[in-house]
Amino acid sequence: MKTISMILGIILTVFGVSMIFTPIATFLNTGYFFAIMLLACGIMGIITNVSSHDFGINFIFAIISTVLGIIMAVAPSMQLFADGMLLYIMACWFILQGIVSIVIAVKAKKSEKKQWGWIMAIGIIGLIVGIYTLFHPLVLAMTLGILIGVYFIESGINMIIIACENKE
Repeated sequence: MKTISMILGIILTVFGVSMIFTPIATFLNTGYFFAIMLLACGIMGIITNVSSHDFGINFIFAIISTVLGIIMAVAPSMQLFADGMLLYIMACWFILQGIVSIVIAVKAKKSEKKQWGWIMAIGIIGLIVGIYTLFHPLVLAMTLGILIGVYFIESGINMIIIACENKE
């Protein structure tokens, strides 16, 4: 197990470094992650619901998730669609988060809380980032690609550390 963990950690770290240098390619492959996630959740949901003899809404949702996962795994256009939609969903989320933070800051100012200025600043930054990424989604795609790479490096290093600490 120690050797496998070490090898996987090295692979993740190398892929992470590669992802940082190719952020757009990394982002464009997030559709595969969605497909795998949908398949895994769908199959587990089907197994769980069949074993508990529950054929209600959760069972139907699990079947739909599995079917969507299969479609995304075999239809590259669906992966590209999911990648594109993710950009606009995140841009809208930034905008909404910014608006909510601004509203909270205004309420905090009325109740004379000291931190209202920081909340307002974060809200304004969120609003600006959201509007900017709504009109320039490529910037968000590159940022997400780099962040995914950093996550892979961090996960790989953690696996290597854990493997080195195991006394197997």
